[in-house]
Amino acid sequence: MKIHFQQALRALILLAFCGLIFQLHYTGDITKYINPKYVRLSQSASILFLFLFFIQITRIWSSKREKEDHEHHHGEDCCHHDHHSCSHHHDHGDTPFTGKKLLSYSIILFPLLTGFFLPARTLDASIAEKKGGLAILGNQKQEVNTSAGSEESDFDLEDYSFEEELEKVEELEHDLSVNEEVEEISNEEFEQLKKDLYSASAIKMDDKVFSLYYEEISKDIDKFIGREIEFQGFIYKEEGLASNQLVISRFLITHCVADASIIGFLSEMEEAPELYDNMWVKVSGVIDKASYNGTELPLIKIKEWKEIEEPFIPYLYPLTIKVL
Repeated sequence: MKIHFQQALRALILLAFCGLIFQLHYTGDITKYINPKYVRLSQSASILFLFLFFIQITRIWSSKREKEDHEHHHGEDCCHHDHHSCSHHHDHGDTPFTGKKLLSYSIILFPLLTGFFLPARTLDASIAEKKGGLAILGNQKQEVNTSAGSEESDFDLEDYSFEEELEKVEELEHDLSVNEEVEEISNEEFEQLKKDLYSASAIKMDDKVFSLYYEEISKDIDKFIGREIEFQGFIYKEEGLASNQLVISRFLITHCVADASIIGFLSEMEEAPELYDNMWVKVSGVIDKASYNGTELPLIKIKEWKEIEEPFIPYLYPLTIKVL
């Protein structure tokens, strides 16, 4: 009986990937990497790794007879080919451990080591700055106005988004339905949420409606001037803002953190100089209007605020609408 070290290593790698995904689900950190709608797909990947692990186990040990049979058949195959073609055989896990193999295994092991030993990091103000900060918010406002010009009031599912790239993937998200636990709403419920925004005495932007209400307010700021609003987010300060100004932001994830986009409100408050980047706050205030680089943006004049702990799930996700 012979033990193949490289085959054993491959089996351990498969088991480690299964364990890593399981750990992310067990701790809840998986939602810091992907939209919860894809949780079932991630779980399927973990099961697949486990299945491949059990298959790989059978290749770790081989008897002496199996080795002789393999060498016999391999020799017969070589007799039908020239020396050049015979040298290009498959790697059965018993060839010498070369530098090229070491590099390949290192690339595969890197995400495992970082996944197990480095904590999940939340996107913060430094990432918001790299993504463009207020400039991005201004671009979103222009895109929303462009789409609003084509259709004034009729709702079209494909147009529900504040970025053109999100419009292209919206239907795909609905069709996948890989996580039945994610709350879905009908078109009627979606329209009711929009009506509630316009009729409520005070706008309360919880995580479920944040992206929808943000888009509606940005689309036509004048309709909301003077309205009271309440929401929470992390503080982001940008060069060029007045000393009493800051941005209270959130990250919106469509598929995974790689496509995260920043949304948020430019805000004014007397205590702004005392606050710092990445500080989470819950605020209430009144909607006004401001201009940034020639683009009109909603401005929140903060009346009350308090510091809060960062939510366990700090990100926002687009509403999932049932496609019947």
